[in-house]
Amino acid sequence: MSNYSIKDLEQLSGIKAHTLRIWEQRYNLVTPKRTDTNIRYYDDEDLKRILNVAMLNAHGMKISKIAAMTCNEVSEEIIRLTDQSLDHNDQIQALTICMIEMDEDRFEKVLSTSIIKLGFEDTILKVVYPFLTKIGILWLTGAITPAQEHFISNLIRQKLIVAIDGEVGNNTGKTFMLFLPEGELHEISLLFSSYLIKKHGHKVIYLGQNTPDADLVSVYNMQRPDYLLTVITTSPSGEKVQEYVDMLGNEFPEAKVFVAGLNATEHPLSLPSNISVLAYAKEIKRFLVQLEEQIV
Repeated sequence: MSNYSIKDLEQLSGIKAHTLRIWEQRYNLVTPKRTDTNIRYYDDEDLKRILNVAMLNAHGMKISKIAAMTCNEVSEEIIRLTDQSLDHNDQIQALTICMIEMDEDRFEKVLSTSIIKLGFEDTILKVVYPFLTKIGILWLTGAITPAQEHFISNLIRQKLIVAIDGEVGNNTGKTFMLFLPEGELHEISLLFSSYLIKKHGHKVIYLGQNTPDADLVSVYNMQRPDYLLTVITTSPSGEKVQEYVDMLGNEFPEAKVFVAGLNATEHPLSLPSNISVLAYAKEIKRFLVQLEEQIV
């Protein structure tokens, strides 16, 4: 069970801390606990309660009415809403509750419903990515446990792998080599890129997580791909990001190299002429569309 500050509740629910305190005092929606040093905190049940209340309130239900509902009535109404709603924030809230409860069946239903309504790409871009950004921030602050983060990330990873396996068409375009640097394990963006590349008719050489530099060079010399794509989320970090980018520029001067990820975008980098930084997931899709036009 995790402990949350009122600021954590604010970040997760989108409801201001001041409003949460008013709801707490006026409607007794949640009751904060206190540590041995008298610091207020909230538990998983409190967070679920606030997320549900925030969603119902956003759909026009008055707080006084919500406060009078039983837990079962609230849950039933939330399920009804998420099954019908096209609002991205509703889906993100629902996924957050699935993460807290570690409810695989409900997660599967929420995500599958979103894919049916929005399509696979828009679900990843408009629901999954914002959701992962939210839980990533909370994981860094210690508001959620690594187990919760890993649980939901692995379920999303499974969805991406199934989608990639479904792209078995004619991959006769360019060749892309996808990899993560040594020590880098955050694979979701790389998997989504693999899906997009294959969907646009190109070949993917997928090396995956934690790729040693020597192996990268060896596979490149064997396959001679047209493009390289990597994502730097946590490793390397600091000044080593520039060193890694320089290595890529020196080792693969004949290939176009794309670098994405938090550690590649939050620091100013001196880029070799054959390297470009992708700030957003949509940029790889934009490039693929442009490449398609050039080939045609």
